[in-house]
Amino acid sequence: MKKVISVVLSVILIVSSVIIGVSAQSEKPDLCFALASDLHYNPPGEELVHINNDPVLWYANRRCAMEDESGFIIDEFLDQCAEDDTVEYVLIAGDLVDDGRPMPESHRVIAEKLKAFEEKTGKSVFVINGNHDASVESNTTYDLFKEIYADLGYDKALDIREDDCSYAADLGEKYRLIALDTNHPTKSTEDGMTLDKLNWVHKQAKAAYDDGRYPIVMMHHNLLDHLPIQRIISRNFIVRFHFSTAELFADWGIKLVMTGHEHCSDTASFTSALGNKIYDVTTTSLTMYPLAYRYFTFTDEKIEFTTRNIESIDTDALTKTVKGYTEEQINWMNEDLTEYSKQFLKVGVEYRLWRSLNMNKTDIDENAFYYDVVATAIDRLLEILETPLEGENGLRQQALEYGIELPETEYENGWDLVSEIMAWHYSGGEHFDLDSAEVNLLLRTVAFILRNDLETVNDDVLLKVANALLEKEGFSGISKELTQFCIDHFGTYTAAEYLLVAIASPIIYGFAYDDGGEMDQNGVIEGYGTVSFTANVNNIAENVSSISQKTNFYIKTIVNILLKLALKVLNYKLF
Repeated sequence: MKKVISVVLSVILIVSSVIIGVSAQSEKPDLCFALASDLHYNPPGEELVHINNDPVLWYANRRCAMEDESGFIIDEFLDQCAEDDTVEYVLIAGDLVDDGRPMPESHRVIAEKLKAFEEKTGKSVFVINGNHDASVESNTTYDLFKEIYADLGYDKALDIREDDCSYAADLGEKYRLIALDTNHPTKSTEDGMTLDKLNWVHKQAKAAYDDGRYPIVMMHHNLLDHLPIQRIISRNFIVRFHFSTAELFADWGIKLVMTGHEHCSDTASFTSALGNKIYDVTTTSLTMYPLAYRYFTFTDEKIEFTTRNIESIDTDALTKTVKGYTEEQINWMNEDLTEYSKQFLKVGVEYRLWRSLNMNKTDIDENAFYYDVVATAIDRLLEILETPLEGENGLRQQALEYGIELPETEYENGWDLVSEIMAWHYSGGEHFDLDSAEVNLLLRTVAFILRNDLETVNDDVLLKVANALLEKEGFSGISKELTQFCIDHFGTYTAAEYLLVAIASPIIYGFAYDDGGEMDQNGVIEGYGTVSFTANVNNIAENVSSISQKTNFYIKTIVNILLKLALKVLNYKLF
């Protein structure tokens, strides 16, 4: 009897082991890889250069990228990928180096780092070029780029385009990577999408399905908007005819596109007329705050991605290479590299905007009749952004004179607020909703700037512009007394102010609060195996509902602000 029981128990144990083994095998992802973008490698300088007036981060640049530290950040990224046994591949979505077009030697440095990683780990690296990397007219031509990175994707390619740097290669047993060169052959940031490239993508997607594989696209430019009306305010960062391209990609069976270029962590989706859903997961620059990259896992049921950060670098090697770091800077890096990179970005954002808000950057002729208007407005805007929020004659006190009450916050001034929201945008954490102090402060500050700026412009130079315009049309100039009479009786540009705030508010809100429904830092989307007729019908219904909600929000926001204007005008006429 004992023998029978022993046999039965043995059989149960064996069967259980087999079942557990099969279950574990079915739960194992079909594909795992790390993806970084916009490495922007810069050869480290011999010594830090003073760039701005910050007391600590005086070397922060307008690009907000940690250029002298970039090589050491890249080394840490590769070390993390080497140490993680689950990472099968490493993908890089363009802008491998910062000055790649004129300096092919920088590409060779990065290529050597990546090839050493492959040799050490046995893991394959796949790259695609970005707008900083190559062009047909630069020192780094397309052919040279493909030569330098010959062992980093092109050696495994099933098809390579001759006219650019695009190629297709298999990833694991079930997927095929379509590495698409979206760059313009000569222009520095503009996309270079063409009908020929689209046809090539279609061919590769079809070939993937014919081979029993799912197509994934990696490209540098964004496929979908990752900013409010990105096509207008950041047009060089998104492919042209992006909705048409997304429609085609989705109906060709492409569910995931991985992009960079915008330097933010964000996820956007698009549903085609046939109900096919496609996602654009964009990744921020590895060498600027928050020093992040993506980790992807794939099964038929789901695609999961998480954000990983570089939290330390070899500062001993850094200081041996680059002179000029202060003890305070190195200690801060060692204690909290993430916060260090965030403050570096905030200082860089302020420096960049300060440089941009300059009449020399506007290309407006000094003799233009509206030159003084723009110059006065820019000067006043800079003054307002630099004004402390609190204290005597602070921004809060000035705003109250215009009937605008700013909410209580810990921000020091306008620059502090703007750079903080920019930092959240780059990290993919735009969580400031309509009730937040940040959005209220931003919108009310914009309203104050418009009121104050327009009034300042009127008092100083608007009369001159008005007279110039009238004289060009054959009318005599208007008197200052008549202008002042109108101001005294009808207010200063109230209608213009409300109209501008009404238009700007949804855009500002959309930048500060991402309500797209997808997780930007970590998320789960439907796998390639979930596509079905029922799923497509549900996608169409979800898409209609989403469009309706967004349309209602924007209309409601604009109407509410314009109603305030109407009530104010009515109140004036009655009383």
